[in-house]
Amino acid sequence: MQGPLEPRQKDKAAAVDPEETAVTLLGWLASEPDMMSRFLALSGIQAPQLRQAINDPGFLAGMLDFVMAHEPSLMAFCETTNTRPETVVAAWHHYSGPAMD
Repeated sequence: MQGPLEPRQKDKAAAVDPEETAVTLLGWLASEPDMMSRFLALSGIQAPQLRQAINDPGFLAGMLDFVMAHEPSLMAFCETTNTRPETVVAAWHHYSGPAMD
């Protein structure tokens, strides 16, 4: 019975809005001070710039790159926010493009 459900689950992951996933990721980072500090340090963005940066697709791509580059962080985000890893991958592909994988 799992076989027929698998394609629908993949379709659902692809149907989730990539921007919604990125905003959820930013919220998760904000709730994880050590992760947020590391992300800010690596990205060069200052905390007061986050409100404007969230509207920049390049910033969203960088944020998704950050979590995709470290599987334990990706899995922690997915577990905490009840987000499927495939949903994050779909958002990552949306912002970073298929050439990045």
